[in-house]
Amino acid sequence: QIQVMESGGASVQSGGSLRLRCTVSGIRYDTTCMGWFRQAPGQAREAVSTVYFGSDETMYSDSVRGRFTISQDSPQNAGYLQMNSLKPEDSGIYYCATTMGPKSGIVCKTMDASRFAYWGQGTQVTVSA
Repeated sequence: QIQVMESGGASVQSGGSLRLRCTVSGIRYDTTCMGWFRQAPGQAREAVSTVYFGSDETMYSDSVRGRFTISQDSPQNAGYLQMNSLKPEDSGIYYCATTMGPKSGIVCKTMDASRFAYWGQGTQVTVSA
């Protein structure tokens, strides 16, 4: 059974940094796409970033590009989201999601949440002004 777990959420002041960690237990595949998504109260879930383990190709939303960095640690079945220069609008619940298989590379490129098969419970990030 594949399980996804996030950690590292916290409350920080604007301009601060956080590092989120995502671990995936269960089956491991080289064709893994891992993504981070976030949801603020009253708003729709939005894609933040993805990384494709096979090629290390990364994707970012326009709102975080240049401030956030996604990385993978495939031997540990883990991934990270380094968040710098945080803003209050970055606040929300951050979810890690993963999917595997021959089409996962495309899923990573599209950052389409509906195509991710496995989700964590989320970790809260709060950025105060």
